[in-house]
Amino acid sequence: MSSSLRARRRGAYENPRPDVQVLVPRSARRILDIGCSSGALGAAIKQRQEAEVVGIELLAEYADDARERLDRVLGADLEEVFATSPPGDLGEFDCLIAADVLEHLRDPWQVLSSAARLLAPGGTAVISVPNVGYWGTFRELFVRGTWPRHEEGTFDRGHLRWFTRADAIAMMGEAGVPVTQVAPQYRLRPSDWRTERQARRLARGPLRPLLAFQYVLAGRRPPGSALV
Repeated sequence: MSSSLRARRRGAYENPRPDVQVLVPRSARRILDIGCSSGALGAAIKQRQEAEVVGIELLAEYADDARERLDRVLGADLEEVFATSPPGDLGEFDCLIAADVLEHLRDPWQVLSSAARLLAPGGTAVISVPNVGYWGTFRELFVRGTWPRHEEGTFDRGHLRWFTRADAIAMMGEAGVPVTQVAPQYRLRPSDWRTERQARRLARGPLRPLLAFQYVLAGRRPPGSALV
C-alpha cells in the first residue's frame, strides 16, 4: 500500500472506533481483534481496561504497527486462518471483534463462525459492517446508474460482500452468537460526522434504514454452550 493511499484511508481504518468500543464488555480480559489494522482500537481498549488483545492482520505495514500496541499480532490471511477450525494456539477469548473487515472477505460467514468458536461460553462478539441499504446506494444506482468504486466507505473497491441490518443479524446467528444489541450509525454523509445529529432526527421516522450508513452489532455465545 502506498503512503498516500494509507494516509487517505487513515480516518476510516486507523482510528480507535468509540462506536465499537462501547459494545466491548469492560469485564473482557482476553480479546481477539480480527482485521486489527494498525491496532488503534485494541490500544484504546487496553488503555480503558486491563486486557490482553490479540490481533490478526493481513497487511504487513499495519501488522508491524499493531505489534507495537497489542500483546500479539499474527500477520495472516483471515480466510486461511479460519478456513476450517480456529487455530488451537490462540486459546479462548472473552470477546471477539471484527470491525469493518467481514465485507472484505470471500466467505465472511465461515470466518466469523470459525472465529466465534474461540469465544468462551457467555463471550461477546462485536462486528461492524457498512449498510448497503444506505440512501447513497439508491442515489448511485437510480440517479447515476453506476456502482462506484471508492477508496473507503460503502463503495470501497475492496468490498466483496454487502450487508443490510437483517443480513448482519442472520450472519451472527449462524455463527452461534445471537445478536443482543444493534447500534446504527447515522449520518447524512458518511464522511461528515457533523451530519450525525440531523440524521438522527430524521431517523425517528420511516427513513431510519436509509440513514444508517453502518451497523455495529454485539452478539453473545450462550452460557454453557460447548466450543466445537
